[in-house]
Order: sequence, then C-alpha cells, then structure tokens
Amino acid sequence: MSTIFFTGFPGFLGSKLVPHVLRRDPDARVAALVQPKFADLARQRIDELVADDASLADRIELVEGDLTAPDLGIVDRAALAARTTEIYHLAAVYDLGVARDVGMRINVDGTRNLLRFAEECGDLARHHYVSTCYVSGRHCGPFTEDDLDVGQRFNNFYEETKYLAEVDVAKARDAGMPTTIYRPSIVVGDSRTGATQKYDGPYFLLQWLLRQSKALSFMPVVGDPSMVRLNVVPSDYVVDGIAALSGMAESVGRTYQLADPAPLTVDEMLDVIARSIGHRVVRVPLNAKVATWAIDHLPGVGDLMQMPSEAVEYFVHPTHYDTTNAVRDLAGSDVVCPPFGAYLPTLLDFMRSHQGIGSAAMI
Repeated sequence: MSTIFFTGFPGFLGSKLVPHVLRRDPDARVAALVQPKFADLARQRIDELVADDASLADRIELVEGDLTAPDLGIVDRAALAARTTEIYHLAAVYDLGVARDVGMRINVDGTRNLLRFAEECGDLARHHYVSTCYVSGRHCGPFTEDDLDVGQRFNNFYEETKYLAEVDVAKARDAGMPTTIYRPSIVVGDSRTGATQKYDGPYFLLQWLLRQSKALSFMPVVGDPSMVRLNVVPSDYVVDGIAALSGMAESVGRTYQLADPAPLTVDEMLDVIARSIGHRVVRVPLNAKVATWAIDHLPGVGDLMQMPSEAVEYFVHPTHYDTTNAVRDLAGSDVVCPPFGAYLPTLLDFMRSHQGIGSAAMI
C-alpha cells in the first residue's frame, strides 16, 4: 500500500483534496502532517470525511509534526520517507498582512524542509506543490505559466515569500524531482455549496455593500475599475483541477495557473454583485495610496471598511494570468472554471447563513 504525504490538512483545500486523491487509488493511504494544536480538528475532519464516504475509513493517518522544524518534527521520519510515493504540499500562511519573519518561516523554510524530506523518499513518483498566481507580484501585463522571475516587485510579504518558496521548488524540479506546480488565483467558496473557511477578497466588497441600504450603497473604487481584472475562482475548481491534473502523467514538470481564463473587470464584478444583492451602487473614486493610508491611519476607517489595507492593491492589480496549460490539459475532463456571476448567489446564501466566519488565516 503506497503512502501519500500531505501538508495543509485539516485546512480547507487540503480537506477537500484528500478524498479525491484516495478515491483515485483504492490501495493508497494518506499520511497528513499536523501540528499538535490542530490534531483534534484533524480527527474531526477525518470523522466527517469517513461519514460522507465509508471507503476512506482507516486510510488517513495523522503524523504529528511541524513544517517549520528542519526534520518536520516527525519521530520516525526515515520509515515514513521509505513508504512515501507521492507528496502534496499545500501548507502555507495565506495572509496578505503576514509579517515577513512568519512568512519566511512557514512559506519558505517550511517548503525547504519539505523538499529535503522529498529527497529522502527513495520511491517518490510525484511531488505536487500549491503556489499562487501572485508570485507575479506587481508585474504589469501577461504572466504565463512558465514565468517566475520577471524582475517583479511585491505588494506584501505573502507574495514575496510564496515567490521565494516557488523558486526553491522550481530548482528541485529542474534538478529532477518529478514536480507539478499549481497556482490558484483568489479563491472563494465552493460554487455548488458556497462553503468556505474564510471571508476575504470579493467578500470584503459583499460585506461592505450588504451593510448599506439597498436604495443607495456607496463603493469606494481605486484606479481604473474598467481596466483592472479581479481574478477569482471557486474552491471546487481549484480542488477538482488539482485532483485531475495530478493524476496525469503528462503534468510532471508543468506549472498550472488555476485562474479564471475570462476574469471580470472590477466594474463588471460590481455590476454583477449589485444585481445579485439588489442594491443601487454608486462608485466613489479614490486614490489607491490615499485609501491604503486612510485604512491604516485614520481613526475609524479600518473599523468601518472591515478590510485590510493590503487588499486595496488587488483592485489596481496590473497582471493578467495566462491559463494555457490548465485549459489545455483539463479539456479532456469535466473541470471548467464557471463564471463568477453563475455561482455568486450560492456564495451569498452561504455567507448570510454563516456570518461568524472571519478572514483570519489558519496558522
């Protein structure tokens, strides 16, 4: 029985991906690296997965450890490496406001520690790494799936540390590790259920407008909302995409941008949102730097907007994500990125019935 080593469980995407991977190979089992403080939550997730699919019973084991420890904090590391044939590395700190030392420790050092473990797996057949489209930083113009270092600058330490981590992964791939890299854009809830673990990205717009009157809602806009495209994908597209692509032999060595091939402009997205919630929305133009400064420094503005200042930059984001590899290789499957307007009502229904969810990252 082969062992598939997972990081990022019991996180949202990891918890969704594990069943897909196990169903593809009925003889496999998953060994999930879990921090002790998340062990109870991980056991609860396993119970939920088994309740939904009895074939997963006794096929998910928890390995207590710590991605940031050089040896991953695993007691019997050599034995685990000897039986590991596949690795999915999803664990990272997904927080635009992350401090650099935290991002370096988790995103960069953690990835290096994982790569060292992968090198010890003598029978390793596949290594899957989940990155982000935003390794592009503030690059202006198209950013292809083969691009990485294009001399870009970064909006925040999240982008920078994910870029540095992918650089290390790419080096390992180029040295012969059988690696596939997946770069999601901004991930929102499941298009079929609306379920999500956190409210960020477009949810900041939704929450701001829903706190206002239907008769007249004001939306601050920065830059040129008719030109900037906000690339949003539902979590099921990301999970289903990784599940499908990771099972293809031809995906070894490739990078996939799991982004919307036809993203809406900010203006178009606001129009779709306004129609869905039945609000009359009036746009209030603002300078991006002024908006960022006001959220951080003017008393009451941050509390009023309930949006981190780091999010402002994504409404003037100058990058367009090419999805050639992803669209081509997923063409033979039923995995297609749905348009934002088609699943927005589902996101709204979930958000209205789950108001206690916040925007904090799982660290």
